[in-house]
Amino acid sequence: MNSDLIKIQEPTLNFAPNTWDATEFMPRDQEQSRRLHEPTVMVNSIDPISGRDIGNVTGHPHLVDGILTVYFESPKTHQAYLDTPFDHPFVRLPGKASAEDDRGG
Repeated sequence: MNSDLIKIQEPTLNFAPNTWDATEFMPRDQEQSRRLHEPTVMVNSIDPISGRDIGNVTGHPHLVDGILTVYFESPKTHQAYLDTPFDHPFVRLPGKASAEDDRGG
């Protein structure tokens, strides 16, 4: 095959500066996103009572608290978690909560 018959056209490179300028930010980009590092879903597949990792969470008991889903190894550990008392002398506060109510026990 004759190489003279095949002509390969090489692209021409243009090093000229771009013809547009981004002078204004879009409205969504005018301030830092407050949700940049905020998760929308959190899943814990380690049983908080036994400490064992649950490989396949399908069919295991779970508890949903806001965006957090906690999976349990068995109904027994799930109930033990629910029966664990809060670090507070009252189940429900008798009045309005104050800064002294959370003593970080």
